Formats: sequence, structure tokens, C-alpha cells
Amino acid sequence: MTRLLAAATGPDLDAHLRVHGPGPLRGAVRPGQLGPLVEEVAAAGLRGRGGGWFPTSRKMAAVADAVAGAVRSRAPVVVVNAMEGEPLSGKDAHLLDVAPHLVLDGAVLAAEAIGARRVVAAVTGGTLHLRAAERRARGVDPVEVEVRAGPERYLSGQESALVRWINGGPALPSGAVPYEKGVGGRPTLVANAETFAHLALIARRGARWFRSAGSASAPGTALVTVGGDVPSPGVLEVAVGTPVGEVLHAAGVQAPGEGAVLLGGFGGAFLSAGDAAGIPLHPDVLRDAGAALGPGIVSLLAAERCGLAETARIARWMARQGAQQCGPCMFGLPAVASDLEGLAYDGDARALERLHRRLGLLPGRGGCAHPDGTARLIASALAAFRTDVAAHLSGHCLAAVRSMTALQPQNH
Repeated sequence: MTRLLAAATGPDLDAHLRVHGPGPLRGAVRPGQLGPLVEEVAAAGLRGRGGGWFPTSRKMAAVADAVAGAVRSRAPVVVVNAMEGEPLSGKDAHLLDVAPHLVLDGAVLAAEAIGARRVVAAVTGGTLHLRAAERRARGVDPVEVEVRAGPERYLSGQESALVRWINGGPALPSGAVPYEKGVGGRPTLVANAETFAHLALIARRGARWFRSAGSASAPGTALVTVGGDVPSPGVLEVAVGTPVGEVLHAAGVQAPGEGAVLLGGFGGAFLSAGDAAGIPLHPDVLRDAGAALGPGIVSLLAAERCGLAETARIARWMARQGAQQCGPCMFGLPAVASDLEGLAYDGDARALERLHRRLGLLPGRGGCAHPDGTARLIASALAAFRTDVAAHLSGHCLAAVRSMTALQPQNH
């Protein structure tokens, strides 16, 4: 099932308007009321597709409440987060190529709904600035739309880091809550590019239509980047809840075999391919299974590759991508990366002991969730590749010699 991709008209604004028409403006939120579009988004059950899967209507309502509660009324700001810091993800870039006007429509509709007068779209490349300029010249949007190219690093898409960068600071987490104090100190709605594209279709087709796909707790479809050892890597759109095995099959995998699947990207988790195949691609189900859907990533690691060697390279990269603003990033992540390298390359049993101990100390202690995600990934690798662990300790892992970098950063 496809919706965003089926509705894609490319960069041509005239084609977009012929197919979809202008954005159906519904009126802004009023004190004590959610407003018609926010209510429709709430009824649709839209959850953010950037990785956290938080209800979008609750974000919109929180911004509206912050504006209403301000001592001095100030118009809020809407931010389109298309930074795509996750190296294995390509969905936002693909969406901005094939359906840029759906993304901009959704952002403008959200801005109008919460009383914002400005939209900032943060990207890492592409031609969205040309699309925004054409819309501006033709008077399509009732609010100001600015497109800015941001720094390409893992944490630049974290909400507070993105707001901090837009405000002129470094793209590092600040701990500030954007809906209370965001861009220019104003209440700010930050959402993923895909989320705004879904919102644009909900505004046109309604909550019931959106809920006709997916599950009751996570309705709709999601863009998924399928990669690794698959015959046909790329971006797919599937109904939320589609089994992982079906997603892999759509990418040309006849049977997952004895390898492993990385779900959720570098902040996600490995599961054995056999276990993963029947699991629904659903944020809540995957969380309960100790994994994550994140920004929609399914990457297959073939059995002939060394999972420990692959994970060691990821762990070192994640350590270098840390904000270096707290102990877990400055000291914890480099230490666990070194331990994992000691296990993967030297078969060091003491490194494995230290690794288990340190992984238990990382979660919940950082200034952001970066250490938590890395710890989850490494812990899942130790479980998914337990036979590799035993082989490395005995010095007999031949896969490490053959292993290529199937799951390594591609866009950084």
C-alpha cells in the first residue's frame, strides 16, 4: 500500500496543484480549542515519523497552549526536520525529491492551524529551496517559508539541537523543550518531513481515510529505507504493522536466512533474521521486543558477514558523533567502542567483561538519548551474534576477514 509515493507528482508545482489542489486551510487554534485541523490530526492518530513516533496532534496542541499561556503573545514557528542524521536512512531525501510540495503543504497547514507565521525547513541538500521560492513567487503560501541547509552530522536532527542551530548556535542538544522555547525563543513545532506530508493528505482526505491503513495504535503508512544485503535496496512505503519479512521480500529477499536484521538504524537494535521476519514493523511491538522502528530502517546483514566487526565500526562512528557535552558521550561511548574492538579484533575476554559492565552504566545518564541508543545497539549485537562472540573468544572467526562494510555510514 502506498499513499505518499502514489500521490507523488515530483517537483512540478502545476502538476501538484492539478492532482491535490491548494492546501485546505481550516482556521487557527483558538484559546481553549484545538482547532479543526488539530482535531482531525488527533482523530487520525498520526504519529511522528522521525523516530520517536510521538502523537503529532499533542505536539501541535502543546505549542498552541504555550502560545496561549505566554505573558506576551508571540506567533509560534514551524520547523520541518529533514536533516536525516541517521546514516542508513534515505526516506526524507527521497520524499523531498518525489513529493516536495506535500511536505511544504503540510508544514504550511500546520503553521496556519497553530497561528504560526513562519516555517523553517532544515535540509542537508537537494532542491527544496527552489520549490519554496517558486511557491513564494506565485503566492501559494500564506506564511513565510525559509529553507536552510544544515550540518550533516548524526545529532543535527535531534529537536533541541536543530533549534539551537537555527538560532545560530552549534547543532548540539541543549535540553530545551522546543514547544515552550524554540526558534527565536518562540514556541516551536518541530516535526519530520514525512510527518508533514502525511498531515497534508489527512487535511484533504480526513482521519477515517488515514486510519484505513496501519493499526489502531499506529495508523497509516510509513516510508522505510531497506538496505544492507538485499538485492533491491531503496525506499518503500508500507502499512505500519507489515511484517519485517514482507518488507525484505519486497526488496528482493526470498528468505532472510541465518543472518541478522538491524531495525531502527544505528540507534536501533539487531535481531536474528529468523526472529525478525514475523515481527510487525510497528513502533510499540518493536520496542517491546527490545528493538526500535526509529525513522523506518530495515537493514539485512547476511550470515557470512561478521556481526561483531560491523557493530564495532558502527560503535566507533557513534562515539565520534557524540555531542561531547556529558560524561557518557565524552568517556562512555569511546570506552565501549574500544571494548567492542578488543572483542571483535583480538578476542579479548576481559574486553567482553568490561563491555557488559559499561553498557549497564550508559542508559539514562546522558544529556540526550544518543548514549542510550548506542548502548541498545551494542547489547542487541552481543545477543544476536552470540555464536560470533564465542568464535571470537576462541580465535576462529573467519567472517571478520571476509566482512565488508554492509551497514556503514553512506551519507556522512
